[in-house]
Amino acid sequence: MMPNVTRGDRMGGLLSYLAGEGRSNEHTEPHLVNGDSATFTFFGDSELAPSTALAIAKHLDEPRTAFGVEVNGGHVWHASLSLRAEEGQLTDEHWATIAEQFVDRMGFTAASGKAGCRWVAVRHGLSKAGNDHIHIAVNLVREDGTKASIHHDYSRAQSIARELEQEHGLQLLEARGSDMGMRGERPGERASAERRGDDTVASVRLERSVRAAAAASVDEGEFVRRLHQAGVVVRPRFAANRDDVVAGYSVAMRPRDGEQIVWYGGGRLARDLTLPRLREGWEDSPAAAQAGVNEWQATWRNPMRYRPVAPGREQQAPGAELWREYTDQVTQLRDQLSAVDPTDRATWARVARETSGAFAAWSQRVEATPGPLADASRTLARTSQIRARDVGRRNTTGPRSIAGAANLLAMATTHGQGTQAEAMLFRQLMRTAQAIYSMHQAVDESRRAAEIRNALGSRLDAVRARMPELVGVAAESPMTETLRQATGGQAPARPAGSPLPTPLTPRPQVPTTPTERGAQR
Repeated sequence: MMPNVTRGDRMGGLLSYLAGEGRSNEHTEPHLVNGDSATFTFFGDSELAPSTALAIAKHLDEPRTAFGVEVNGGHVWHASLSLRAEEGQLTDEHWATIAEQFVDRMGFTAASGKAGCRWVAVRHGLSKAGNDHIHIAVNLVREDGTKASIHHDYSRAQSIARELEQEHGLQLLEARGSDMGMRGERPGERASAERRGDDTVASVRLERSVRAAAAASVDEGEFVRRLHQAGVVVRPRFAANRDDVVAGYSVAMRPRDGEQIVWYGGGRLARDLTLPRLREGWEDSPAAAQAGVNEWQATWRNPMRYRPVAPGREQQAPGAELWREYTDQVTQLRDQLSAVDPTDRATWARVARETSGAFAAWSQRVEATPGPLADASRTLARTSQIRARDVGRRNTTGPRSIAGAANLLAMATTHGQGTQAEAMLFRQLMRTAQAIYSMHQAVDESRRAAEIRNALGSRLDAVRARMPELVGVAAESPMTETLRQATGGQAPARPAGSPLPTPLTPRPQVPTTPTERGAQR
């Protein structure tokens, strides 16, 4: 049972979303399965229509409004408890018991010896991925006006979920922390995305952009320029009392007229996207460091009107010889991975981050709306979420880097590629992803292995299906072959179409200077 915890300040927005149709019309028959005694007594038998959801939200908010209490970071605590799809479904009564035990142990009820918080548990059918789940919404202001403690709430929720799994005979959550570090989606972000007409929240779009730019870059200056090229606003965080030492960075979607810019630090997007972690994969020399500082200083002076100081290879189309060279690099990496110990977390995390970055770079170029390539990137990125102390020293003798492949895919469609070379590189990346899948199987992380198999199986076959056929190469992708074995010999049906254009065509380029932007008006 996997808990996902978020915070916010709009109880009405959260309840309205839970009572609504969902992002893909997947919400069916939303209803309460439990709550604090007063709330569940008043609303437990009611149809969870929009008006009822707002009434429940108002009722849950009463202690906060009555006492005039403000909670830093938001008074709305939200957790979703989700089963794996293969576990099937529980009854409402079973979920009600789990929900009550969960909030009791989190210290939100009178069982803590303090005044209780008002809360509800909502069930609205299976998720898009087929997971049975419930949502728990808690007002952090207790009935007496005091505030509930949420100290270490995420780790406590994880620990309680494991206890409940054992007590209720559910599949155990894998204990190696492979989900840590990936940022959850917050209700306020979803509301903002809907106002903008976006299918994906800003933090997820920014994560894809940062991951793509980092993987395709050889140094820090190129990273800054690639982010700008992707339409992302970026600014540095300098060390104390310095303007020549960059300690971190923030990124934001370019705001539209009347919108307020919202910044996200790299570490808020994902654990492996902090600047120190990204630097592990870039050139480490005084010249490269100074070139990076120059670009950072240019963004710091005016993030919205930044102009590259020294444009580099991100402006150049790769030649045919680079396609052969970098495809060979990916092939060699795949061969080298067979000798890597499955328990070597640092090496596998680096390989997963680079492979994820390659898929993100390609998605950034060809998917106007994040699709199967973006899904593959985000799924693989979960393997790279390890703690800094587990990263270890820079290893120059281990499996080679595939950053060159990310650069190729970032530029792949600039001049109408979609060739045999592209298809071959795609196949080798799939083989690398299959090695990551096999690693998770070897260390008994079946859920993570299943996620990778699903994300890179039939979904990405839709991409491969529109590529040139490779002479002498099997028609199915390696992950489809794996999926065939996992499903007892039945290969998934080949899709009739593809979510990507054929041949692959580039997304419109983001104007990079005021002159270019004026020319497009």
